[in-house]
Amino acid sequence: MSEPSRAVRLESGISMEFHPPWPPRANWKGFLRLSLVTCPVALYPATSESEKVSFNQLNRKTGHRIKYAKVDADTGEEVDNEDIVKGYKVDTDTFIEVTKEELENVALESTRTIEIDEFVDRSEIDPRYLIRPYYLRPDGKVGHDAFAVIRETIRDMNKVAIGRVVLTNREHIIALEPLDKGLMGTLLRYPYEVRSADEYFDEIQDVKVTKDMLDLARHIVNQKAGHFDPDKFEDQYETALIDLINQKRAGKPITAKARPRGENVVDLMDALRKSIGADAAAATESQKKPARKARKASAGQKEMLMPIAGKKPAKEAAAKKPAAKPQRKSA
Repeated sequence: MSEPSRAVRLESGISMEFHPPWPPRANWKGFLRLSLVTCPVALYPATSESEKVSFNQLNRKTGHRIKYAKVDADTGEEVDNEDIVKGYKVDTDTFIEVTKEELENVALESTRTIEIDEFVDRSEIDPRYLIRPYYLRPDGKVGHDAFAVIRETIRDMNKVAIGRVVLTNREHIIALEPLDKGLMGTLLRYPYEVRSADEYFDEIQDVKVTKDMLDLARHIVNQKAGHFDPDKFEDQYETALIDLINQKRAGKPITAKARPRGENVVDLMDALRKSIGADAAAATESQKKPARKARKASAGQKEMLMPIAGKKPAKEAAAKKPAAKPQRKSA
């Protein structure tokens, strides 16, 4: 399941091959069970944030990184990890201490087994309850037959299997559905975690929308109709961050861009009519331009910021001279 290598083009114009350093690690391993049918499985995160540009916190005066230490709130002394335990706050100064061993004794069946409790229609799951997706696959060389039986039963019945799994010392509801040769598991929230919409929507005014307005709005929707294709998506903010960092590395001046501002709509019908004309003109213009493949937000984006070992631009190599004390870079 390791990711394929990617060819990355650096700002200097030199391409390099990016090889993922290690295969993905399972977040959880255990068993998937449907009644008396059981198989060993592994759960992997289906999404990743690690490829995004990230920043460190620095001391503005020295340029050194900020280090966080765990200290006693009363004495101010640093505390070793082995001396730190969990505590439940009862009131301002009272805590109930709970040890790691005591937490492990709260052993649920779902700690090691995803038991399928019921099957539901996908349309019945409120999107507000969805948290994050995972990939579920057989763990090892055994159990593939049982896994296939469970997967194909869910697929054939066109249902979503609901089970429970313990991750990070918490039991979660998980919805399982077929995805290619494996299963996709989506963690679900509990009802107490979902806020009621009434407190946010009660003050929205009841507005009568006329047929003419609906007709114009439908026309705009038809002009923009398409198909869901994630490959067309580009993280423009991530791209702008990379451009900013590259400009600072090159010593170029940073100029502020004009911020977009919303227009106050006075005549809604007039705005709808103008939108139709503007969208038609934009569609005609885009047809004239050659199709541009969107840059995916992948691990390759970070490599655009990294120097190549042994191949430094002449300008950077000349600038790097021994100094009495290290210079800091502002970023």
